[in-house]
Amino acid sequence: MAGEELIELKFRLFDGTDIGPNKYDPATTIGSLKEVIVNRWPQDKENAPKTISDVKLINAGKILENNRTLAESRVPVGELPGGVITMHVVLRPPLLDKNNEKVQTDSPKSRCACSIL
Repeated sequence: MAGEELIELKFRLFDGTDIGPNKYDPATTIGSLKEVIVNRWPQDKENAPKTISDVKLINAGKILENNRTLAESRVPVGELPGGVITMHVVLRPPLLDKNNEKVQTDSPKSRCACSIL
């Protein structure tokens, strides 16, 4: 890590709340960041990820890949020195059970639909 500084990140959830900010080594993988998100997910939230495959991280409009490091995935354009980088967290929707068309989850979820007239 010669000459590389820690990168300060916060993770923005779907409802606008944040996890962090915390500082991470540039060699940290995106998969490791997702593990941090799963472990630090707020207990009061209804939808919680069970594994890292339920989580997608988005930075500067790009979905980040699990096997890449933070240094490889970082988009330096527009960053301020010493500033906090906000990454957006998107959860995978619950899977449907093909046999009985029900959502495979432990708790009931609400659904919404939109119509454009």
